[in-house]
Amino acid sequence: MTLPPFPHGFLWGASASAFQTEGAAAAEGKGPSGWDAFAAEPGRIKDGADAARGTGFHERYREDVALLAGLGAGAFRFSVSWPRVVPGGSGPVNAAGLDFYDRLVDELCAHGITPAPTLYHWDTPLELEEAGGWLRRDTAHRFADYARVVAERLADRVPMWITVNEPAEVTLLGYALGEHAPGKKLLFDALPAAHHQLLAHGLAVGALRAAGARNIGLAVSHTPVWPASESEEDRFGADLYDTISNWLFADPILTGRYPDENFAALMPGPVADDLAVISAPLDWYGVNYYNPTRVGAPAPEAVESFAGFEMPAELPFGIREIEGYETTAFGWPVVPDGLREMLVQLKARYGDRLPPVYITENGCSYDGIEDADRIRYLDGHLRALHRAMAEGVDVRGYFVWSLTDNIEWIEGAAQRFGLVHVDYPTLRRTPKDSYRWYRDVIRAQRAVD
Repeated sequence: MTLPPFPHGFLWGASASAFQTEGAAAAEGKGPSGWDAFAAEPGRIKDGADAARGTGFHERYREDVALLAGLGAGAFRFSVSWPRVVPGGSGPVNAAGLDFYDRLVDELCAHGITPAPTLYHWDTPLELEEAGGWLRRDTAHRFADYARVVAERLADRVPMWITVNEPAEVTLLGYALGEHAPGKKLLFDALPAAHHQLLAHGLAVGALRAAGARNIGLAVSHTPVWPASESEEDRFGADLYDTISNWLFADPILTGRYPDENFAALMPGPVADDLAVISAPLDWYGVNYYNPTRVGAPAPEAVESFAGFEMPAELPFGIREIEGYETTAFGWPVVPDGLREMLVQLKARYGDRLPPVYITENGCSYDGIEDADRIRYLDGHLRALHRAMAEGVDVRGYFVWSLTDNIEWIEGAAQRFGLVHVDYPTLRRTPKDSYRWYRDVIRAQRAVD
């Protein structure tokens, strides 16, 4: 069944990230990242995939841009590797690293594809990580310096910028639970990492604009939180999780306040002054959506936490299984209307303070090149997105995650999110059925325009 028409000028795109695709981990002067070091530790990558090789995007970017062009994509959201540009996180700039992104931007522009770089998609330079990473205020200032360097080189051709990607995941998985780099298990003592990423975003907005960049946003993960029951204990756990996962990041950016005074009191530095920087006006707001989360009080059966990882018993909430829905190969529930629910919730909470929205990530892991399950997933989510727009949410574009299969962090090559299949031994690309489906969607939507 044909999708309903989206507005004229709606931006259709695809996404990727540097660590997950580029490879060439030590080529042309690139420095190591915290993720490079983490992935090199035995057992960190579950299937043993070589994260340093990625999908070979650094060498094959022209091939992947050609795939984007064949898709009819209007934009490509990629990430710039901070340690490829500034190997130590601060100090000398690696000219060869900047040259790579310069070539990539030129290649995209030559095919009529809007470059939409993300400046931070989790690959903190190792030198900064070993000095404390996002627990240190100085990292935010070094990030702003790096943002200026990239913008001074690319802003003449890049019309859309993303500062940071999913600060919640970095904070919770990397610093609170230790499942991702840098592997710290600080629980609530990880909150400074949240604040400093937010500060980095705000400082980067200023640095980008000073360097001539325009149309600036960021990509924030959002999940509708469903209470496990109406009991007081379950409602408390769900509300706390909702605050941590959603509003701890969105509120400072969009309102200049933390959602709870208790959280604000745990943040480092001159918080009020920082919030004025963090809440610098944005041109748009990016939403990454995958599925809702069912939450209640801690319980023996609540054995999963944020994004499906084991949860320490000390936390005052527990994640419960969402029953009654199909699941992806990753075990995530398929709930398309959760996207509509989340967008409407954002609009209700922020009103006119919510800028125009882009869906900066939405996708699913399924095996196979004949991937009818992925087509159903994407079709359902695009219909839910259209319903949210009909309810008054100003959404300007949609980026599917992801263009190609990639290294799915600690899952390695086992989880396949791509529209294009990657044979990891050879790195050969093969478009999946979902690639052709999305191509046809874009063509049909443009025909309506």
